Amino acid sequence: MRSMTAARSSSPADRPQPGLRERKKTRTREAIRTATYDLIKEQGYDTTTIDQIAERAEVSPSTVLRYFPAKEDIVLSDEHDPALLEELRARPADEPWPQTVRYVLREAVRTGVEEDPETARIRTRLLAEVPAVRSRMMESMSVTGRMFATAVSERSGLAPDSLEVRVYTMSLVGGLMETAMYWAERDHQGDFPALLDRALDVLQHGPPPQNH
Repeated sequence: MRSMTAARSSSPADRPQPGLRERKKTRTREAIRTATYDLIKEQGYDTTTIDQIAERAEVSPSTVLRYFPAKEDIVLSDEHDPALLEELRARPADEPWPQTVRYVLREAVRTGVEEDPETARIRTRLLAEVPAVRSRMMESMSVTGRMFATAVSERSGLAPDSLEVRVYTMSLVGGLMETAMYWAERDHQGDFPALLDRALDVLQHGPPPQNH
């Protein structure tokens, strides 16, 4: 997920600020990501190599691989899952879970697309067009699924590894992936948050009846 704008349980000033080492690591990760996206825009995904990324980011190839074990990880990496969990926890405890999920995810998607629409389009296009990226994304879904499972468990009282929580959370992250691919396959036409609303409607109520 991209960055969030929903209300948080604490203000940025209340949170511990990262130290010099963490700030340096963040800058390095961002330099690698920026270099990768620039190269992909210039020459495509398949012809972009780790050596080229390292040269553009002004780091060594071993540094790139230390931060990102595979090229696919660079375009799929996301720093915002902890913030997403915080957003979910910050919602009112008596709010129906579907409403909580809809609010938090819609804000995350809307903000991500508005902040960097070009990157959002590149990421989703690669997800739809590059089998290696799609395969890696399916592997990484389990991480986001566990994060959602933690939030669902806290709200519902069910164990995070219960069948009900596992089915719900993986259906949710799978729906997000399919929505992103659907958007990309249609040349990013339409409003992505609106597509997300449609996906969440299906998860909550099932497919609508066919119109005759």
